[in-house]
Amino acid sequence: MIEMSLDKKKSRVGSVLRIYGKAVLVYPWLLTVTLIAATGIELAWVTSPLYLREFIDLLSKGAPSPEVVHELFFVLLVYGAINLFGWFGQRIRVVSLSTLVAKVMVDLYQNAFDYLLGHSHDFFISNFTGTLTRRVSRYALAFEQVLNTIVIDFFSALLFSAGVIIILSLKNILLGAGLLTWTAVFVYLQYRMQRSLQPLRVARMEEDSKMTGFLSDTVLNHSAVTAFASARYERSRFKEVVGRWYAATRRIWNADALVYGVQGLFAVGINIALLAGSVLLWERGVVTVGDFVLIQVYVLGLMDRVWGIGRNMRQLYAAFADATEMYEILELPHAIQDVPGAKSLEVREGSIAFDNVRFEYQDSHEVLKEFDLTVRPHEKVALVGSSGAGKSTIAKLLMRLYDVSGGSISIDGQNIAQVTQESLRKSIALVPQEPILFHRSLLENIRYGRSDATDEEVVEAATQANCQEFISHYPDGFATMVGERGVKLSGGERQRVAIARAILKNAPILLLDEATSSLDSESERLIQDALARLMKGKTVIAIAHRLSTITNMDRLIVMEKGSVALTGTHDELLAHKGNLYRKLWEIQAGSFIRED
Repeated sequence: MIEMSLDKKKSRVGSVLRIYGKAVLVYPWLLTVTLIAATGIELAWVTSPLYLREFIDLLSKGAPSPEVVHELFFVLLVYGAINLFGWFGQRIRVVSLSTLVAKVMVDLYQNAFDYLLGHSHDFFISNFTGTLTRRVSRYALAFEQVLNTIVIDFFSALLFSAGVIIILSLKNILLGAGLLTWTAVFVYLQYRMQRSLQPLRVARMEEDSKMTGFLSDTVLNHSAVTAFASARYERSRFKEVVGRWYAATRRIWNADALVYGVQGLFAVGINIALLAGSVLLWERGVVTVGDFVLIQVYVLGLMDRVWGIGRNMRQLYAAFADATEMYEILELPHAIQDVPGAKSLEVREGSIAFDNVRFEYQDSHEVLKEFDLTVRPHEKVALVGSSGAGKSTIAKLLMRLYDVSGGSISIDGQNIAQVTQESLRKSIALVPQEPILFHRSLLENIRYGRSDATDEEVVEAATQANCQEFISHYPDGFATMVGERGVKLSGGERQRVAIARAILKNAPILLLDEATSSLDSESERLIQDALARLMKGKTVIAIAHRLSTITNMDRLIVMEKGSVALTGTHDELLAHKGNLYRKLWEIQAGSFIRED
């Protein structure tokens, strides 16, 4: 099983390379200019040593003469012109390649971000936030390493090697053949060794992501660490995580050290062998002193390029290991998808119907079974019941955060599984129990309800939600930054911001999920007042544990074990002895109801 897993990860390198290739081909002219410039650079580097050889041979002819001096200056002029051409090519390659890399990285960031957001609610609650953000970043950053390695290192090394081998073969076929054989063997061995180390790199990247995820989780929950005096416990856990990262890192570094040792032996061997062969050819008069210089320049240049292939191949596979983690997310199908040809939801009246709905989570835990509920247009319905009865699940299914296991949910006769998710969620305003705010200004957070709202509309929504009462106390007013997840605000203030969002959104359907739980009396009064304005003219489904907050609803739905147990108004349900609602009411109200 482990070998199969590693093989699968190796095969993903090709998949990542294909994705990167398609992304590069979006900009064909930039790619073409980059490759032409790279070719010109290597042409200059291969050609210029020929004139250096000529320069050395002219110097070795004996006493200087005016003719020889003129030839030397002419050769020097050509040598300088060729190097200037190479320098100019480098400038073009730098500009074109950096522009190409930047444009493609923007596309990769955007595509990864777009696809990541398309994943389901269940996906996000099952993964560390820090790990996901790290994967998106690595995926784009890895492309820079991949393209630079391929264009600057591999492509350039191939051109330089081909030019050197051809020129030396024209001088002497044995020199060219020997250099070709050594280059081919050296590159192949490096490829095989680096490929064999890829599973170790992937393992190290996985441990690195786990460490990042642990850090993110701990920092995000620092208040809990402090409250429970668990700093020592968290330190010990982090030490274990870092220990696993260290072990994975040492394994790959030790393996790299072995690869570098093999490369060193090959480099020393080819240099000595070619110099020895050159001595024998010099003895026969085949090569000149300038040829010695030429061969040494070529060999040193070739060794540097080929040696660099091994180093860059290690970096390339490390980049692939980074990108592979995000590719696993990109190849994972979205759990919740729009059906082909899905149309936008058109809410005319706002009626909602749950028809024989069944739902179970992936662990086969059944939550709803044969659940039926019809909410009339503009009706205000409250769901009550013990924890685990399925109340919050109904809200998640209506928002289509999950798909039903059976039955259907419709709005104004339109099956929500047949309409676009965007249009569905634009038609529903949600005020959750724990509003999640962005680390942005109050103005931006409220405007999240409707992105095209004017500042005046935002202020009006805030006023209706009773937000002005606390916003006016901040020196920066609506420009006040609320902190990560809104931590700088109190629970009641965050709740009023969420209500302001819903007011600004002005959707025909309203979901209230424990919107007034765990609040002080003053905050609850302000929020109840804001909610009363928010609910006017809307179809409302409210989920509540505090029964005192929903006594004025049009209808109460008492749920038990995933089904409707009772339905009626507050007074109707209290009129019957022994039912679940009356029992819950007596518990919360302090048993003030007298038995007849």
